[in-house]
Amino acid sequence: MEFFRQNVLLIGLAIGSGLALLLPMLSRSAAGISVLSVTEAVMLMSRKSALVLDVREPDEFAQGHLQGARNVPLSQLSARLKELEKFRDKPVLVVCERGRRANTAAKLLKAQNFTALNVLKGGMQAWIDAKMPSSK
Repeated sequence: MEFFRQNVLLIGLAIGSGLALLLPMLSRSAAGISVLSVTEAVMLMSRKSALVLDVREPDEFAQGHLQGARNVPLSQLSARLKELEKFRDKPVLVVCERGRRANTAAKLLKAQNFTALNVLKGGMQAWIDAKMPSSK
């Protein structure tokens, strides 16, 4: 008990740091959006035939993308939601260059009642870093 009284500040700091690290992960998972590693994304694509939705701009997409990916730039996503309606209850893997636009797109899709949303952690850059194949 003496230890806790003498180190209450350090203990509070450790707990606060842990919560700060866990909060982003918990908020995404509570929102129904999973963040997947490259390996997990490959398993999702092969086992569940997920739609791969690339939200980068067309010039970025043309430089290389995941095989079978559908390009709907984030700036056009709201206007092109009708194209994605049939995937509302199917797994969707959202990809961008590094992951930020994909998170924004996933939140927008979640608001439109898409149920199985996944974001590729680190985006295309993580895919390339893992030496995974891409299409042009």
